[in-house]
Amino acid sequence: MLPRLEIVRRLRPIDLLAPGSSIDLPVAGAHPMPMPAPGATVVMPGGEGTLAFRLGDHRLAGSVARGHAALVFDHAGRTSTHRSRRHGRCDQEPSAMALTLTGTQLTLLTCEAERWVGRARIDLADPATRVDVHDEALLAGLQVECSAPATAGRFGQLGLRDIRLVTARDGSPVRDRARLLISATSAGPGFFATAHTSVWSFDPDSFDLEHRSDLWFRRPDRPGVYGDHATHVVRDGDGWLVATSTWGDFRHADPKRSVRATIARTRSDVTTGVHVLDTEELPLPTDGFRSVGVWDPHLVHTGHEWLVGFASARKFFRFHPALASGRRLEELSLRAAATDRRATEGTTLVKIDGQWRVLASDGPAGRRGQRRRHPVFDLDLREVGELAAAYPTNLPWPTLVETEDGWLMLTFNGRPTGGRLLGYGTHGDLVVQRETGRV
Repeated sequence: MLPRLEIVRRLRPIDLLAPGSSIDLPVAGAHPMPMPAPGATVVMPGGEGTLAFRLGDHRLAGSVARGHAALVFDHAGRTSTHRSRRHGRCDQEPSAMALTLTGTQLTLLTCEAERWVGRARIDLADPATRVDVHDEALLAGLQVECSAPATAGRFGQLGLRDIRLVTARDGSPVRDRARLLISATSAGPGFFATAHTSVWSFDPDSFDLEHRSDLWFRRPDRPGVYGDHATHVVRDGDGWLVATSTWGDFRHADPKRSVRATIARTRSDVTTGVHVLDTEELPLPTDGFRSVGVWDPHLVHTGHEWLVGFASARKFFRFHPALASGRRLEELSLRAAATDRRATEGTTLVKIDGQWRVLASDGPAGRRGQRRRHPVFDLDLREVGELAAAYPTNLPWPTLVETEDGWLMLTFNGRPTGGRLLGYGTHGDLVVQRETGRV
């Protein structure tokens, strides 16, 4: 049995520039800034000026003048200007401005009262502004322009979600001395395609959180590099398995939209630095029920076989947990599926009192009795209990680890940032829960 858990800390790392990636641009003008992936930021102090990215023949510029923000797209002599009528005027005089490229989204932000606010954005996947931001050769030639001294580097994050422990193949946590390692989705300034995967260390005593690496992915079926996320990182002998979900180009309006799982195998230490990983399909079986997409893979090896938990959607967005098993990850069979659920994801395997259990998150759109809670299932996905834990907003995943001071739970919430223009996807806080009655 698991004890009751209560919230003891909320953490919110917001960094438009990923720590350790910043390069000072001491003079105005154009500067080479090659990027391994579509995640870049340039920040300039002051309330007015112009910033731009050059990608091949495309110039993607953002400017602030007299408190009004605008984006200018220029390609082959054709120029278009984009403003937000509702959100493009600054509420207060900015102390800085920033231009970000996150996936296919270009965003202009201003820092007002020490808070970043989105003031203009365009989708570079739209026909009128189409740029192949996934093209590695194009990204390698990226240039940054600034009208005054600035700082540029890789995009960091506006929040963290989809928290998972980095584990060994047997499910035990991988540590750096006393610190736990976790993977997370680094939220971008918008919907899912603006995010990417990151790895962090977390001190279970001091609650100190430190950014360690960023992970990007090549797909097995198309060229380019993507910010895929909802990831599980597994130490497998002297190598690593990185299972992820192909959210990196998801577009809600696309009638052919889908999400699937991929897996990377590498000997590089993915817990430090920056990595672009080659992937192959992680074939997750959906026999016997309708499925338009699968995501949230979580892997453990029992000593006899692999177990892989995941979420499957019968349509977007109605989804439920499922569990596959097999001797090899390439040959998995469906073991169980909780098809009675309609808003349950975050499928996570954990050993409790010597038995494998499946944890998940029942979202607010679930059926009566299946809302805002963390069910506990057996390996046939029969509900056998419920976590006695706080349920933050959104769909917080249940990531549990037993420490010397008792059980600890790392999860997240749906608190947005960056203002109303950016919309859904800028969440969330890292929410720490701890076993009650223990220090």
